[in-house]
Amino acid sequence: MSDLMDRIVLDPEVRSGKPIIRGTRISISDILEYLAGGMSHEELLADFPDLAEEDIRAALAFAAERERRLFSAP
Repeated sequence: MSDLMDRIVLDPEVRSGKPIIRGTRISISDILEYLAGGMSHEELLADFPDLAEEDIRAALAFAAERERRLFSAP
């Protein structure tokens, strides 16, 4: 999982510091919103050629980890 998380960076100069896929301006929230809206992985990869399947999995892993932390707080 750490290999997936290495694909995600926070850069205050890009997208106001939102988590993005390394080397792109594509935010994790963009990926999640497209998937939630019904876009398939294949459609996402076709529309954003800078993305790889591993980037989509990294976005999902990032969201899952954030969710775990949110609900494990006292």
